[in-house]
Amino acid sequence: MEADALGRLPTPVTDIMTAAKITVDPENVLDDSFLEHMHLKASSALKRALSKVRGLFDARERLVFIDQSVHKNKQTFLKLHETGHAVLPWQRNIYAVVEDCDETLSPDIADLFDREANVFATEVLFQLDGFINEAENYPFEIKTPINLGSRYGSSVYAAIRQYVSKNHRACVVLVLNPPELIEGAGFRAGLRRVIPSTLFTSIFGELSWPMVFTPDDEIGAVIPPEGKKMSWPREIVLIDRNGDRQECVAEAFKNSYNVFILIHVLQIWERTIII
Repeated sequence: MEADALGRLPTPVTDIMTAAKITVDPENVLDDSFLEHMHLKASSALKRALSKVRGLFDARERLVFIDQSVHKNKQTFLKLHETGHAVLPWQRNIYAVVEDCDETLSPDIADLFDREANVFATEVLFQLDGFINEAENYPFEIKTPINLGSRYGSSVYAAIRQYVSKNHRACVVLVLNPPELIEGAGFRAGLRRVIPSTLFTSIFGELSWPMVFTPDDEIGAVIPPEGKKMSWPREIVLIDRNGDRQECVAEAFKNSYNVFILIHVLQIWERTIII
């Protein structure tokens, strides 16, 4: 790569964007009036809806606009995501055609391009398999991706997602909303996302997870109490796709934005693996 980024930590995002001839606008301009201006200027360059816009790539000017109110590590991922739109050749060529003929992308194509840009950002930020290979040198626990993520310059969410999704073990992370305190009933935390490893899915299939967790259920009890960020690992039981009980270990980390519950199978019996 022209940026000579492989092996350099944290991942040198500025050098990567410079090599891609992409510039970040230093102003925090992603407000409604600016977005409306961009729609009028070139709607094809604005690929996202007006709500919740965190990053934007102006294909004509090769400018990236980032919401600077979000966490610095989140900005890192956004910069790489928008760079992906600029450097992936099929996206770059299509945007050039779209602009020349003053048309707009269909929602399906725009969504596909966003997913591709997410993959680009993830692979670049975590230096292909560099992150997951390095993680193998440490114990399998939730602290590992949190600590390694800071070395690569990623957010906690991105690091944990990468740790689980590329792991060879049977593991899953449940991403929950911050707990809401309920008077006389502890708390409740809604499920936001489920991220399994490939082996976990092969063993358990598509598990039906509760949409809300409380201190009274087995998994909800793992959520760190008020004032704490981590919980001790504890054993839980999940039922696999064959109806067999699988002993697992669950532990959790909580920050201001999410609760992450990491679950992994203690021992995988050969008879439970379905090809």
